[in-house]
Amino acid sequence: MRKNIVAGNWKMNNDLPQTEALITDLLKQTKTSNAEVMIAPTAVNLYQAFNATRASNIEVIAQNMHFADNGAYTGEISAAMLKSVGVNTVILGHSERRAYFNETDELLAKKVDAALKNDLRVIFCFGEELADRKAGNEEKVVESQIKNALFHLEASAFKNIVLAYEPVWAIGTGETASPEQAQDMHKYIRKTLNNKYGSQVANDMTILYGGSVKPNNAKEIFSKPDVDGGLIGGAALNAEDFYAIINAF
Repeated sequence: MRKNIVAGNWKMNNDLPQTEALITDLLKQTKTSNAEVMIAPTAVNLYQAFNATRASNIEVIAQNMHFADNGAYTGEISAAMLKSVGVNTVILGHSERRAYFNETDELLAKKVDAALKNDLRVIFCFGEELADRKAGNEEKVVESQIKNALFHLEASAFKNIVLAYEPVWAIGTGETASPEQAQDMHKYIRKTLNNKYGSQVANDMTILYGGSVKPNNAKEIFSKPDVDGGLIGGAALNAEDFYAIINAF
């Protein structure tokens, strides 16, 4: 049975005092939820965030990692380093990593392998650009991103993978993705998994939506049968907004 998850990606926001203040505000909110709750602070604050939340229902996760175990990769962070500070889940393939740091499907496949080898759960992100959507190629692009990065895996590996669909065209473009468009793509993603791995993997897969979820649209989006939660950006930086989204379940 798949899980409901709401994960807050803080991106490059919040220094240490701001991180501590936001976590304090989050811990004042509802302590029980029908969804798993995750936050992804900047890497330099992961250990402090882990210590601050270890007695709560909030899981601290990472925004990125390198594929190598160690070596001459200045500024990078390995899976083992994340594990050593209490992190057990990592976001990979985010649209900003793809766009700004030229992360390819092939590179992401190596990162996924490294994460799974180190017993990290992966939130794997993918999604089409505005030009892809306008050309009617959204399903082709999404299917390609999933296949190229994940379909070399055995079916058993998918118990440690969460998928996150990000319609890049609906983030900061003035375009709006409807709950129905989210549902249509999530249904297609599940069909793609079913065609490769069968109904068990497809039906058990948690698929998050990452297209500007807000308190005023979360309930409708999460009500769709193939939407199992959200990967939240800006709204995750406000404790009340974030928990309003969580409580939409």
